[in-house]
Order: sequence, then C-alpha cells, then structure tokens
Amino acid sequence: MTHIFNLDQIKKVLPTLDIVKDLEEGFIAYSRGQVVVPPVGELSFEDPPGDTHIKYGYIKGDDYYVIKIASGFYDNPKINLSSNSGLMLLFSQKTGLPASILLDEGFLTDVRTAVAGEICAKYLAPKDIYRIGVFGTGVQARMQVEYLKSVTDCKDIIVWGRNRSGLDAYQRDMQEIGYAVQTTQNAKEVAESCNMIVTATPAKNPLLHAGQIRKGTHITAMGSDTLEKQELDPKILQTADIVVADSIEQCLLRGEIHKALEAGLLNKKDIFELGNVIIDKELQRTSADQTTVADLTGVAVQDAQIAKAVYEALR
Repeated sequence: MTHIFNLDQIKKVLPTLDIVKDLEEGFIAYSRGQVVVPPVGELSFEDPPGDTHIKYGYIKGDDYYVIKIASGFYDNPKINLSSNSGLMLLFSQKTGLPASILLDEGFLTDVRTAVAGEICAKYLAPKDIYRIGVFGTGVQARMQVEYLKSVTDCKDIIVWGRNRSGLDAYQRDMQEIGYAVQTTQNAKEVAESCNMIVTATPAKNPLLHAGQIRKGTHITAMGSDTLEKQELDPKILQTADIVVADSIEQCLLRGEIHKALEAGLLNKKDIFELGNVIIDKELQRTSADQTTVADLTGVAVQDAQIAKAVYEALR
C-alpha cells in the first residue's frame, strides 16, 4: 500500500525529527562513496522564467530510494503563488514498490536546503558572527537565516534585493520574529559590514566581488544550482582559504565552483566535500582570519534522508 501524506501532515511531524543529524549522516555516506546519485535531470523555462529539477538516489543497503521533483518559477509571487513547488516519491529499495508520496509542495526541499546551510555554518563560519548578510528576499533568504539559530545568536541582518517591495516585505517579516533588519540595493554595503553571508538568488551574473569581502568571512552560496546561474565572482573562490562543495562531482558541472574552474581560477584538488569536512576537523575552519565558501547545489542524498525520516515518523 502506498501512503500519501500532505503538507499539513508533514509540517506537523517535522519538528520531532533531528534533520541535522540525518543530513550529516547522508553527506558523510555520500563522501564515502556509499551513495548512488545519478546526474540531475533539469528543465529550464524562459517565459515565464523557471526551472524544474529531478533528483534521485539512494544510500546503498538502505530501505528506500527517492525521486524528487522540485520547481522554482520566479514570477509566481506576482500572481500570489509560491515560487517553489514539488513532491517526493519514496520507493522500497528491496522491491521497487512505491512506499509513499510526500505532497510537500517543495517544503522539504526548502528545509533540507536550509539545514545544509546550517551544517556549513556549523563547521565553517566564524565563532563570533557579528552581522549576517543576505542576498535575496525569498523563501531561502528567510529560512537560511532562521536555521542559523543553532549556530549563532546574531540577530543583526542586512539584506540585498533587486526591488523595494521585496526588501520591505522581507524586513517586515523578519522583524516580526525578532531580527533587526537593514535593507540595501548596494552589494558592497553588505560585504563591508558582515562576516557571514548567504546568497539565495537566481542571479546569472556575480552579485559579490572579491575585493568587497572582509577577511574571515564565511559565504554559503546556494542560489546557483544550474549551469547558467552565478552569484559570486570566481576570484572569491580563488582567494578563499577553504572551498567546500556539497558534491564535488555535481559542482564540476554547476554552481560557483563550476564557474571558478571554467575561469581557470580554481583547482579541483583545492575543493573539499562537505561530508569529509564534517568528519575531519583539519578541513574545518581553524582561525577567525580564514575566508570560507560553501557551494550548495543540492544533492539527492539530502532528499533521501529527509523523505525517509518524515515517512517513517508519519507511518
């Protein structure tokens, strides 16, 4: 029997789970070669602008495999719809039969992405975060900050956005939950005042440049998840002390690391994979002066881990 669960049911059970632990275990298994993750399936749209990703995979010897479909259509808020949507399909790894359909409307993708940012900050961000810079005003621009609560007590935010209405909405929403928020349309102003930066936009040209970054800053770049997208000047990665990929194999083909490699400004041997960073203290931040970059393109093992945890709790 295939169990079908809706968003309300998923949201109700999620707070009872330790998703950080589940995702860390998934990243470690991935870096140890214990995970099968085929190349990402992708559809890109121009009018209106959007993209759909199909990610699928499994941990060897586990009970399930997952197929996740997630879309981002960036003009949806103009017609009062969420920009993100999707679902997760969970199958038995023993029989191939469908175990569950999680009608999460893209929510689990948002959560596992925010938790990945939390994990990156846990091992790479400076201990004393005095201000958080955010590029973007959408769902991830909010969730990435909220999920940093376990890493830092910092409540001071400066947010960059392309339009004033988006900035005003972000400021209002985040202030309501206890953050002090300054808005700006000047990227340099963000870089000059922060030592923790999150980029969460669908930009196709760099928003941040190397000369703007303060020494000792950590950057989690998670918006650039296709071949065309780019949020960082490749020289930022060239000059960083630590560069981390959620998946090196995937980041060779998409994301900020891909752009830096393409520009000849980064060597593959200088990239560390997140699963290895979690288990090896020598690959983590060791001083306040280090500049660190994490490139998150989203790996199917994250979907497998969160889908499995949610399903087993609901079942």
